[in-house]
Amino acid sequence: MFPTVTDSDDALLNLLRKQGEMGISQLVDELGVTATAVRQRLGRLMDEGLISREEVVRSGRGRPSHRYQLTEKGRRSGGNNYADLVDVLWAEIRAIEDPDIRAGLLQRIAKQLAERAGELSGGSLEEKMQRLAEMMQERRIPFEVDNSGELPVLTAVACPYPELVEHDKSICAMERMLFSEVLGETMRLSGCRPLGDACCSFEPSSAPK
Repeated sequence: MFPTVTDSDDALLNLLRKQGEMGISQLVDELGVTATAVRQRLGRLMDEGLISREEVVRSGRGRPSHRYQLTEKGRRSGGNNYADLVDVLWAEIRAIEDPDIRAGLLQRIAKQLAERAGELSGGSLEEKMQRLAEMMQERRIPFEVDNSGELPVLTAVACPYPELVEHDKSICAMERMLFSEVLGETMRLSGCRPLGDACCSFEPSSAPK
């Protein structure tokens, strides 16, 4: 399922980043919207795993109240705009003249990214591809798995590096290395958007060409 975080949701998330735990009435006052609107946004964000709710124990009668706070996933959902830094670092990598040194560096980067992506061991290749697609979707990057052929195909519906790939199409090669590391299967680039295909697609190297 694709995340459905909107601009208004971002405003609520940013409030919780600054204030920590908050109740419904506080959020209503800060956001200037109705309690119903706040509850709808909170429900959406809890479904996405970005916010958690804790019941406040009250003495005496009355309805219990709740406090809302960011989850670990919610805390990591902001402040990740490193586009300029990535462009500079990638340009430096591509400037390395020795092809063996450059290839080795790209392989190490792919391994590091794979470790950050998490462990996908266990299950069939199709199941691991599906889990990888779900991980990318959590990062708001739509990926799909096509199981209609002999072997599954992983497709990037939207490019994770739209600006970078305009200047250097070889970024797709590093992405192929990354997916090979994460899936534990040698993948090949069967479709490439910068080369004119509708989307970038990755399939097992054993798949018929």
